Amino acid sequence: MEVVKDCLKGNEKAMKIFYEHFHGFALSACMSYCENREDALEIMNDGFLKVFKNLDKIDNIDSIKPWLRRIMINGAIDHYRKNIHKQSTELSENIAESNYGDESVYAKLSSEDIMSAIQSLPANYRVVFNLYAIEGYSHKEIGEMLNIAESTSRANLSLANGLLRQKLTKRL
Repeated sequence: MEVVKDCLKGNEKAMKIFYEHFHGFALSACMSYCENREDALEIMNDGFLKVFKNLDKIDNIDSIKPWLRRIMINGAIDHYRKNIHKQSTELSENIAESNYGDESVYAKLSSEDIMSAIQSLPANYRVVFNLYAIEGYSHKEIGEMLNIAESTSRANLSLANGLLRQKLTKRL
C-alpha cells in the first residue's frame, strides 16, 4: 500500500515499481483477448495510464489485482470494438467433433498450446470465449458489453468451442 501512496504523490520510482510488479499479470490478461503481443502491449500500457489516473479509488490492497484486471479487460474490449470493422471471420464448415469429451487426450496439451489456440481464434470468437469461459459473464452481459445480440454471443461461443477443438486436435 506504501507504493500505491507514493504513486498517488506522483513518485515516478514508485510508479515504475508498481508497473514492473503488475506487468506480467496485466499483459497476460490482455494477451487473452489479442492475437498478437503488440496489440496486447498497447492495451496494457493504455490500461496502466488509466490505473495511475484512478489509483486514488483503491482503498484496499486486496482489491488491486481484480481492479487492474478489469481495467485491462475493458481496454481489450474497447480495442475490439474500435477494430471490429477490420476483423474478418472465417467460418469453418467442418468443425471437428473427434475426441470430444475424451479428457485424457486434452490433458496432453500444454497451457501454451491452449493459449496459442485461443489467440488464433477470430477476434469475435476469442472475445466471447474469454468473457464467457474465463471471466464468467453470461451471454446477456456479453451482448451488452459488445453491442451484439445474446444469440450472437451464444453462436460465437459455440463456433469458438468447435474451432478450438479442431485446432487442439491438430496439435496432438
